[in-house]
Amino acid sequence: MRPTLRRTVTCALIACACSRGGAPPVDAPSRGARIVTAATRARIDSTLRRLVDDGSVAGVSALVYENNAEAYFGAFGMADREARRPMTRDAIVQIFSMTKPITGVALMSLYEQGKFQLDDPAAKYFPEFANLRVYAGADASGAPILVPPRRAMTVRDLTRHTAGFATGGDNPGVGPLLRAADPGNRSNTLAQMAAKLGAVPLWFHPGEKWEYGPSVDMQALLVERLSGQPFDRYVNEHVFAPLRMRETRYVVPEGDRPRLAALYNRSDAGVLARVNDSNAFAFNTRRWPLTPGSYGFTSTLDDYMRFARMLVNRGTLDGARVLRPETVRLMATSHLSDSITQRSWLPSKGQVGFGIDFAVRLRPPANAQENNGVVGEFFWDGAASTLFWIDPVNDLAAVLFVQVVPFDRVRLHKSFRDAVYGAYRAPSAATRN
Repeated sequence: MRPTLRRTVTCALIACACSRGGAPPVDAPSRGARIVTAATRARIDSTLRRLVDDGSVAGVSALVYENNAEAYFGAFGMADREARRPMTRDAIVQIFSMTKPITGVALMSLYEQGKFQLDDPAAKYFPEFANLRVYAGADASGAPILVPPRRAMTVRDLTRHTAGFATGGDNPGVGPLLRAADPGNRSNTLAQMAAKLGAVPLWFHPGEKWEYGPSVDMQALLVERLSGQPFDRYVNEHVFAPLRMRETRYVVPEGDRPRLAALYNRSDAGVLARVNDSNAFAFNTRRWPLTPGSYGFTSTLDDYMRFARMLVNRGTLDGARVLRPETVRLMATSHLSDSITQRSWLPSKGQVGFGIDFAVRLRPPANAQENNGVVGEFFWDGAASTLFWIDPVNDLAAVLFVQVVPFDRVRLHKSFRDAVYGAYRAPSAATRN
C-alpha cells in the first residue's frame, strides 16, 4: 500500500472510531517503519519454538505479510504428535470462530448490492423472530416471566452480538429452554435453527449487552434468503473462488485428511492430550444439514492469509474485488456504543470495540499485560487458539495456526503479538490525552 493511501485509510479509521465514541488512535508503536525485520523474524522463531519446547502446544505455525509481501513464515512442532507428522505450511486446521469474519464478508457483499440495511428489523427477513419475548425471571411457581423486547432486534444486532440470544444451555433461566430446543444441532438446517431460536426467549433486550452467541449463524441464513443460494455455495462463489481459497471448506476430502492437524486438550496441569479424532473431526469429515456461519470451516495458513490480505488491501486481492474499501472500513469500525457496558469477556481482548464480525482496537494497550497491537487493527480468533489480525496502519496481516483447547490458556496470542511488535511501550502523556 502506498504511503499516501495508507494515511488515507488510517484517517478514515480514526474518523469511524471517533464517530462511535471510541478514543482516537495514538501513534502506533512503529508507524512508518518496517515491522518485520531480521530481528523480528528471529524473535518470532524463538517465541514459537519455546511454545513447543515447553509443552504449551504440540505444533504451531505463523505467516505474516507486510506491504503486500511475505515477511515471515515459520512452523514448529507437530501437527500430529502421535504420528510424528510435523507442522507444515499446508497443514489443515479447524478455524472454528475464524469462520465468522468470512460469513460477515459474504453478508456485506449483499449489503453492497442494496439487499438490506444494517438497521432493518431482523423480523423483516426472519419471520421466526416476529414475536420474540425476553426472559425477565420466574414467577412464584417457577414459570418464566416473558416480556416484549424494548426495541426490535436489527440486522446490526446480528453482526455485533447484541441480538439478545442466550449463549448456552447453562444460561440461568433460558438455558433449559435452549437445551430442549437444541437449535445448534448439526442435523438442523439454518432455517430450522432459526425456527428453534425464535421459540426460545431472548436472554436480554436487543442492543443492551454484548454476548457471543448464534447471531452469525443467522447471518448465514440471511445470506441464503437474500441471495437465493445455499450459504456454502454463495461463499464459494463470492469469497473463496475470487480469492483462490481452494482449501477452505467444511468437508475435508478423504485424500486431504492426512494433512489435518490433530486437536489437543491442555489440562490444568499443563499436559497435552489428543482429542479423539472421531470427536475432533466429526463435523469436517461428512456433510451435515447445518452449514453454520459461526464455525465449521477448515483452512490452511496460505488460504486464510489470502482472506486476510484481501482485507488489508481494502477488499481486493490480485485483481479480484470482493468488497469495496468503504465496506471494509464499515466492518472494521466499532458499532458498540458506550451505553453497551456489559460486554461479557470482550474486554479480555484489550482496548477494543466490536464491528461487523471483528473486534476493533480503539486504544493502545493500557499496560504490559494486555495483548499488544496497533490502534485501528481488526481481528478475531478461534476456539482452538488460532488468531488473525489486520493492521492497516502498517499494511500488515498476521495469521497464527495451532490446535489446542481450551482457548489460549498459555497466552500464546500475547506472546506472538509481542514477538511481532516488540516489547510493550507505554504511551506518552501526550498520546494518552
